[in-house]
Amino acid sequence: MKWEGNRESDNVEDRRGESGGGGGGMLGGRSIGVGTIVIALVGGWIFGVNPLTILDQISGGGGGSPAVSQGPSRQPPADDQMSHFVKTVLASTEDVWTAVFSKGGSNYSKPGLVIFSNGTPTECGQGQTAMGPFYCPADRKVYIDLAFYQTLKDKLGAPGEFAEAYVIAHEVGHHVQNLMGITDKVDGMRQRISQTEYNALSVRLELQADCFAGIWGRNSQDRFKLDQGDIASAMNAAAKIGDDALQRASTGHVVPERFTHGTSAQRQRWFDNGFQNGSVKSCDTFSTGAL
Repeated sequence: MKWEGNRESDNVEDRRGESGGGGGGMLGGRSIGVGTIVIALVGGWIFGVNPLTILDQISGGGGGSPAVSQGPSRQPPADDQMSHFVKTVLASTEDVWTAVFSKGGSNYSKPGLVIFSNGTPTECGQGQTAMGPFYCPADRKVYIDLAFYQTLKDKLGAPGEFAEAYVIAHEVGHHVQNLMGITDKVDGMRQRISQTEYNALSVRLELQADCFAGIWGRNSQDRFKLDQGDIASAMNAAAKIGDDALQRASTGHVVPERFTHGTSAQRQRWFDNGFQNGSVKSCDTFSTGAL
């Protein structure tokens, strides 16, 4: 993956070194993302608690709280190579989705991206490093502690820059879902169906974000001069963070009714679907019977 020299996004805020702030309540939809598996799913398997319950507890759980207040946005240091990478990847998602939305007759509203360390307040509650990267629909921002990339490489066995880029593209996929009204529809079902049924909807939401990440990948091939090794690294990352793989590694057995992100095979399949087809319509995980 050749990313140096490409356009960098201005929509990145650096909160590293700041205090984590207080834990806000869930003001506008749950935080959703590829990295929530790190604590929510593993914690659920160990303690027998549903991952979404753990996420609510992490983020302050349901109660009202004042809106998050932040000072002026701080840009990453000019010599910070990792932040340049993040800004370059975010810029590529901006260009891809601006073109996709424009082709469909709509305008794309770009998300912000916040780099933090340890913890940071969001409109979805208190963000924590242990949650991994996530997207908050309420403030339309992606949050990432860059230490997650070391976890992705060393603990989850998914090295490679394109694997790291896939993580951001997946979170931006959640932003696209938010703009399309899909996130609100799924969250609106939360109190009307059982937890198992809601988990199944969550799987479809996550797999669609994987498919959207595939669309980004397809449209970024020339920009980043991608080769088969890059694509393989993203597919490997999708496999390593499958619910079945994580459950098996954590407990030695698989409990499908507790899936919230999809199996390794499903995550690979839907990323590849987006990559091969490049069509939003081909990413309709909610209408298909077989995932």
